[in-house]
Amino acid sequence: MDPRLQAIGSVRRNLQEAEQRSGWTQIVTPHLTMTLKCQMMSPDSLEPQQNQINKQAEQTHAQTSKECSWQVKANDPNFCDQPEFKKKSFLCLKKSKYAGNEIKTYKYNPITFLPLNLFEQFKRAANAYFLTLLILQTIPAISTVSWSTTLIPLLLVLGITAIKDLVDDIARHRSDNEINNRPSEVMKDGRFKKTKWKNIRVGNIIRINKNEFIPADVLLLSSSDPNSLCYVETAELDGETNLKFKMSLEVTDELLQEESALAEFDGLVVCEEPNNRLDKFLGTLYWRGMSYGLDADKILLRGCTIRNTHYCHGLVIFAGADTKIMRNSGKTRLKRTKIDYLMNYMVYTIFVLLILAAAGLAIGQTFWEAQYGATNVSWYLDDGNSYSPSYRGFLGFWGYIIVLNTMVPISLYVSVEIIRLGQSYFINWDLQMYYQVKDTPAKARTTTLNEQLGQIQYVFSDKTGTLTQNIMTFKKCTINQETYGEQRHTDGHKSGHSEDVDFSWNPLADAKFTFNDHYLVQQIRSGKDASVHLFFKLLALCHTVMVEKIDGELVYQAASPDEGALVTAARNFGFVFLSRTQSTITISELGNEQTYDVLALLDFNSDRKRMSIIVREPNGKLRLYCKGADTVVYERLHSNNPIKEQTQEALDTFANETLRTLCLCYKDIDEVEYEKWNKKYMAASVAMSDRDEALDKVYEEIETDLLLLGATAIEDKLQDDVPYTISKLAKADIKIWVLTGDKKETAENIGFACELLTDETAICYGEDINALLNTRMENQRNIVAGNPGASVSHEPYFQPGQKRALIITGSWLNEILLEKKKRKKRGLKLKFPKTKEEQQKNVIEKQATYALKEQRQKNFVDLACECSSVICCRVTPKQKAMVVDLVKRYKKAVTLAIGDGANDVNMIKTAHIGVGISGQEGMQAVMSSDYSFAQFKYLQRLLLVHGRWSYIRMCKFLGYFFYKNFAFTLVHFWYAFFNGFSAQTVYESWFISLYNVLYSSLPVLLVGLLDQDVSDKLSLRFPRLYIPGQKDHLFNYKKFFLSLLHGIVTSLVIFFIPYGAFLLTMGQDGEAPSDYQSFAVTTATALVITVNFQIGLDTSYWTFVNAFSVFGSIAIYFGIIFDLHSAGIHVLFPSTFIFTGAAPNALRQPYLWLTIILTVAICLLPIVAIRFLSKMIWPTESDLVQKNRKKYKEEAKWRPRFSTIRRGAAARRSAYAFSHQRGYADLISTGRSIRKKRATLDAVLGSNAAEIVQSAGNIS
Repeated sequence: MDPRLQAIGSVRRNLQEAEQRSGWTQIVTPHLTMTLKCQMMSPDSLEPQQNQINKQAEQTHAQTSKECSWQVKANDPNFCDQPEFKKKSFLCLKKSKYAGNEIKTYKYNPITFLPLNLFEQFKRAANAYFLTLLILQTIPAISTVSWSTTLIPLLLVLGITAIKDLVDDIARHRSDNEINNRPSEVMKDGRFKKTKWKNIRVGNIIRINKNEFIPADVLLLSSSDPNSLCYVETAELDGETNLKFKMSLEVTDELLQEESALAEFDGLVVCEEPNNRLDKFLGTLYWRGMSYGLDADKILLRGCTIRNTHYCHGLVIFAGADTKIMRNSGKTRLKRTKIDYLMNYMVYTIFVLLILAAAGLAIGQTFWEAQYGATNVSWYLDDGNSYSPSYRGFLGFWGYIIVLNTMVPISLYVSVEIIRLGQSYFINWDLQMYYQVKDTPAKARTTTLNEQLGQIQYVFSDKTGTLTQNIMTFKKCTINQETYGEQRHTDGHKSGHSEDVDFSWNPLADAKFTFNDHYLVQQIRSGKDASVHLFFKLLALCHTVMVEKIDGELVYQAASPDEGALVTAARNFGFVFLSRTQSTITISELGNEQTYDVLALLDFNSDRKRMSIIVREPNGKLRLYCKGADTVVYERLHSNNPIKEQTQEALDTFANETLRTLCLCYKDIDEVEYEKWNKKYMAASVAMSDRDEALDKVYEEIETDLLLLGATAIEDKLQDDVPYTISKLAKADIKIWVLTGDKKETAENIGFACELLTDETAICYGEDINALLNTRMENQRNIVAGNPGASVSHEPYFQPGQKRALIITGSWLNEILLEKKKRKKRGLKLKFPKTKEEQQKNVIEKQATYALKEQRQKNFVDLACECSSVICCRVTPKQKAMVVDLVKRYKKAVTLAIGDGANDVNMIKTAHIGVGISGQEGMQAVMSSDYSFAQFKYLQRLLLVHGRWSYIRMCKFLGYFFYKNFAFTLVHFWYAFFNGFSAQTVYESWFISLYNVLYSSLPVLLVGLLDQDVSDKLSLRFPRLYIPGQKDHLFNYKKFFLSLLHGIVTSLVIFFIPYGAFLLTMGQDGEAPSDYQSFAVTTATALVITVNFQIGLDTSYWTFVNAFSVFGSIAIYFGIIFDLHSAGIHVLFPSTFIFTGAAPNALRQPYLWLTIILTVAICLLPIVAIRFLSKMIWPTESDLVQKNRKKYKEEAKWRPRFSTIRRGAAARRSAYAFSHQRGYADLISTGRSIRKKRATLDAVLGSNAAEIVQSAGNIS
């Protein structure tokens, strides 16, 4: 019988007796360290000892009470509304600090939508600017332009943005309603009643049924399983699909099973405040005069799912925004692209240029009025007001601010939003990013970041569920010098084609399991090699898997997917794990059912890297079976192991195929040796201090002189095309960092499988990095100190030429980045007021510490960025976000984070772009992401195709948009020198209103939506085409000023060519068409044709739609201008439409058409010549690919890199991936999970009780 169960049983018995005699308070802790001392005392001395325990408990309570200020009263939700639990919300108003369970992510409701949305829109500088202009235009003394020229575009911009915001918020409302209205059962009026999630409050007792989501963070009280065990799936939290178990307190398990008992439950929970620590919880339950310690194993977290447990009951501790999953999701950061920031700075630059231009023209008006106003040269401008020249100049400044306001493009922001929205739909509609297996399309969850996808420099990826499928597959094994797993016939000869083994001979086989080596099955069924039977018998016995029957089928629940894969493999090969009890395990050996007595279960931990089981076989013999990492197993093998070298060669082969290897061995034990060892084992099990270390030491004694059987090879199956995707991204100069919670060996092996690491890669580990950084910090200190012998700090850390990679653990990361928290010393401290000198000294020390930390972090980032790839393992969600933030901060690089679980949410929100993998691992990461799809391989298409196209389109759009506005507006500037700086416009007011809305908007919008320099296939085939986006080559301040210069030149041509033509001209009818209105029509026509033909020159991908938009915009211009200049509309609105007959009269003159054609030609021909020369003399990589696109039509096939075993090189292996947390060994050995009546204490302890107590006393 397991001695740990004996010790615990003895403790409970003594505690019950002591309680009956003295009525002292019981303190129950997870490890029973306090109560174990009671067992060592004689019955007469229990009372004094108990007083000691009470005193310790009071001290512990006093110590934790400072940390625990959150109080929850069971079945009393109103308890939270007491005044002491209120906090200030607004001014003097107070509300409860306990959040409700309703989730609100929406921004508006029907009442607040209009005022709030307008308020938000007018917070944008451009919108506020145009609102101010609209107000100025209502002042007659200033404005020479109708207020409609600003009002119409402004209403259009505000309306489109409001509709978009409304659609987004309606989607958020629907999502919130779906979650908040999920059904739940809450204890009310003495029974469970149906309610909705949003109505759940802290203090409620709820019932959660099988396969239901947990609605809040709850304390597990009881469940349908024995000992109130509860299995949960945490895929929403950490992306892992293997089940984890939670266990209630024994007292609540025994007393709170019935509905009536739950209704009367009035316990008080005092615990820590809401926080984001998923694996920590500190609290105490006070009930019926007793207190019980609570930890994370008793808490069910929101977002998890109940599995394999019919129902459970819980007390709501944290609700809604206070739950750990919501706290862990981090702050929602407003993400903006680099182009957004650049665009804003350019708009500010245009503001400055506008003010300078208006000020210059106002000064001109002042001088003109001073020189010519007195002589009444401008008698036709006389308004009857005797204003001074300086005052007229002041009014002229505001007049020109209004006239030149179109330099600031009002429709820029709304046009950008339309383009982004269209690009988002293209991502959603892309069938090549649709995962048919799970009916999951790609989804752009934001519409504001598309062009940033074309500028990514660093990708930070999770491993489990992102790079891998989190599905372990038994691929190969080596048994007694024979390697199995290749495609072979039953006679052992290789097969030329793949054919799955037929397991129909095994009625208990798992139908999902596949294997290709028929020879292994033949060996098992023939029984020629006893080692093969022993190999699979070991796999069926040595594990902590738990089994249950569902609809007649065996269902295994394993602490890790690896262990489940091995037991399933043994099952299919005829060695089926059937059931287990506390002390036995039953398996079927090729149809013969055998039961083995389990004498000891030596569980895995991260230091041991192995697990063992000691069983008594049906024939009475004792045998130890062991499995573990080869690095630890080989140290414990017997000297006489004839298959050792051949197994080592097989292990090297498996490792180079990036399979996860595991060695299997056994040892026969005689009765005398076992009895001697068992005494030490039982004594170590009840040790009062360092129990784990004592057990490990005892385990070491028995796990020696092992006989090697062979090794297994498990494939941690990668998602489809992961190595191919990574190689493509690397060629695009995108660096990939893997941030995972897995251990180092597993992460390293996945690095090789993904081809992030190769045999030629020099790998640096945490200790190497620490040494390099210490040397660099010392050199930098020497430079500061003025030491001439110090090396230059900006020198590279590594010699060029060799490919290097960095693999670092979370603990090393904390040490290197100086993130380790100092432990506060507890005790009485006398605080004295500090002098000013001491305070100043403290400030200086803090500044120096911060500067040191900042320099150290910068050095680390510089070093890591010199490596071709970085793998951070054993990192927490906070560390993942910290690494991303460091690269953002010190490299100013554009980052993308991709993950699948809630532990990736912080990283996803910290990066510039967050991508969620939607699949079996939960949707928490997807809900927090900017983009989502089902497979990692789609990342290359998202970046190299959609991202690159979006970036190119946006750059073209912005460059052209600024150009057409400068060309349009600056004509007024040149006209000012010929109209006495009177703020008179060149064009009629309706043309000004419609220019950006109708005459020039559609072609540029279509270029922003549809243009592509090369096809998607060529974009994927030539990843280097992506690099210009990373370097901001296509849109920057240089490009902006080139657009400005281009617009200035175009405006000069559009003004002065018609002006020169109008100086001395005569029409066919003998009349001179040199009036102002004809000049306005001529310049406007030349402008519309020029800017529309210019966008035609900028278009790389011509379609019917593009051609129609260019010529259609020109046709629309002529159609509208003839209507607005007709006599009929003038009759209806004489004061609004004053250009009566101007267009028909002017455009019937051939002379003016020649003027327009000449103007357009002079504007466009130099551009054509410059572009032709640049493509011929200085072609870009995109130009070369376009030129030879037919040559590159056939896509080259990618070939994976094959690894070879090099002699003399260190072999790489992945240790067996046991569960990240403890396995089920404790549950099995203590019997808490077994559906069996609890044994009496005497039956458990037997006649060895005194000996156990004596031994434990000696150890402690």
